[in-house]
Amino acid sequence: MPREEDQLGALGLVLNAAVLWTARYIDAAVARLQAEGHEIREEDIARLSPLKHRNLNLLGRYSFTASTPAAGALRPLRDPDVPEPDEDDDGSED
Repeated sequence: MPREEDQLGALGLVLNAAVLWTARYIDAAVARLQAEGHEIREEDIARLSPLKHRNLNLLGRYSFTASTPAAGALRPLRDPDVPEPDEDDDGSED
């Protein structure tokens, strides 16, 4: 039984870290939109949740792209005009 408990504990730790990471980037995205002059209503911000994003799951399968931002800084936000690669796309040409 301890092995399953260890796995569950590790999944909880990873999930919590991913939720925190997602929340920081949501905050950065909202701040950038506000800085660009977009009106962001408080009631809309109150409904934001990091748990609604596809990078979070309860299956214990996570994929991370390693990058090293400057100390204490976040990576650049994604450009919404650039299409995202398909989630199943491994970059190879079939």
